[in-house]
This record gives sequence, structure tokens and C-alpha cells, in this order.
Amino acid sequence: VQLIEKYRRCGFSKVWFASAFKGATGANQSLTLIGHHLRNQLEWLQVAQRSPADVLEGIALTGWQRYDHFAVLCELLPVAIPSLAVCLQALKNGGYSEKVKENVENLLGMPNLEIETFMR
Repeated sequence: VQLIEKYRRCGFSKVWFASAFKGATGANQSLTLIGHHLRNQLEWLQVAQRSPADVLEGIALTGWQRYDHFAVLCELLPVAIPSLAVCLQALKNGGYSEKVKENVENLLGMPNLEIETFMR
């Protein structure tokens, strides 16, 4: 929130936040740990709540695919779709709940979404 105030003093009236729904957890990560990225969204929502009401323009969800151009790809999109769905629904609903989990399970046709372990 202090950084947002610094940007406002420099003339930026609106800001975007950028969070991640996949990647950035290990250079050779092949599966996405949803809970890690869900917590990232929830923390950004807290920052948004503590920020001045008129400053946040939006949140861009990023999906990291590699650590540099010489590294192999990690966490390809197909394995990260459940994480993307959870993160989008958490942002849309202003948090995460059992209702959000059920909604994602229904949207993806998954009977049991695993948040704190790797999806099988």
C-alpha cells in the first residue's frame, strides 16, 4: 500500500496489480500447486482492500512458463487450468470459500479439486 501511495505522488492515478496463477515456484516444476497461487490472489485482494478505493484499475493474472530463455518450459497451461480457474473465481468473488470450490469443480467437471496437494 505504501508503494501505491508513492506511485500516486509521482502522478500515477491508477495502477494494475499482477499476480500469478502458475509458475514461479521452481525452474523444473511440472505440476501446479493451486494453494500457493490461491494465497497469492488472496493477498492481492487484501492489498486492494487497504488501498484507496479509486486507485486499482485491475489485476492481471500472469502464468510464468520459464525462468529464462535458455531454460526448459515448466508448468504448461493444460496442467495449470484448474489453478487458473480457482484464481479467477477467487478474484471474481472477492475471496475463496467452499462455494467457490464447488463452482470451479462444476465448471471443470472435476469431482474433487485438490488445493494443497498436486492434482492427479
